[in-house]
Amino acid sequence: PSTDCVAAEQLCLSDSTCNATYRTLENCALAKTRLLSLDHDSRVRCLNAELDLGNSSLLHCKCHRRMKRQEHCLRIFWTVHSSMTDAENNCESPLPSTVEHWKTDYDKLAALVSGKNCSQLAGDATNPCLKATHVCNLSKKCFRLRTDYASICTKGAGSEDVCDRRRCHRGLRNFFEKVPEDFTKRILFCPCQDEFCGERRRKTIVPDCSFQYNTKPNCLWLLDSCLEDHICKSRLADFQQNCQPVDTSPDGCSLHNHAACLQAYMGMIGTPMTPNYVSNSSVEVSLWCTCENSGNQKEKCDQILGMFESNKCL
Repeated sequence: PSTDCVAAEQLCLSDSTCNATYRTLENCALAKTRLLSLDHDSRVRCLNAELDLGNSSLLHCKCHRRMKRQEHCLRIFWTVHSSMTDAENNCESPLPSTVEHWKTDYDKLAALVSGKNCSQLAGDATNPCLKATHVCNLSKKCFRLRTDYASICTKGAGSEDVCDRRRCHRGLRNFFEKVPEDFTKRILFCPCQDEFCGERRRKTIVPDCSFQYNTKPNCLWLLDSCLEDHICKSRLADFQQNCQPVDTSPDGCSLHNHAACLQAYMGMIGTPMTPNYVSNSSVEVSLWCTCENSGNQKEKCDQILGMFESNKCL
């Protein structure tokens, strides 16, 4: 059974054998983070250390989205799984699915986005995104955390100053992690019938700071930035696991759980691979990157971009 990685680390450190193995893995993870090339013997030693954990609770530990010390927990997870840090390894997600309460109203959400029974489900409001914002403002926590990230992410707008993207991303993560999903998902996935509403939805995450750069970077650069960050790397694994498209599936999704996919998508916001709506007139989403000038890695780059642009499950 999976356990909290922070608790599992404490158990391991109290055992001399496990402690020594874990320290070896820490060195392996540090070398990989610093892009140091390991010789053959060192790589074997790292792999053996991972295998030596055997049935240790560290090997099967998980981290939870809203837990305290989340970043520390994720660092432990990736230390233990230090040989699996590339996107193509498809490492299991360190974040267990916690979307049981979404299942009952996903059909309602799908109907809203598709426009079916819109007036009945969203009320007679002409701008459901504006209505969702008003509902957020009625909650002290939702209003405070939304105001916090909006303030940080708009600093520097309209001047020569550059916004503090790192702080902006942290503010967005705080909002989506700490505010109940009944508020956040309605703000992010509100249904729109006109471009004014769509533009408000597109600007939910203040894209001028959190999403866009002056020029589009290569998608592989975004991926590298993500894999260097414990939070982003974990959420990318979660996204890949829960939003895995399959052409042979009737709904295009391998797990048939769109609620988990939507939650995983929300988890990517506030990371180096933050996605967003591409326009104010559609629900298509993408990363802010390009695959031009990718050389012999063009196929890999297209796969990264396609996880969002061409993902039937999402």
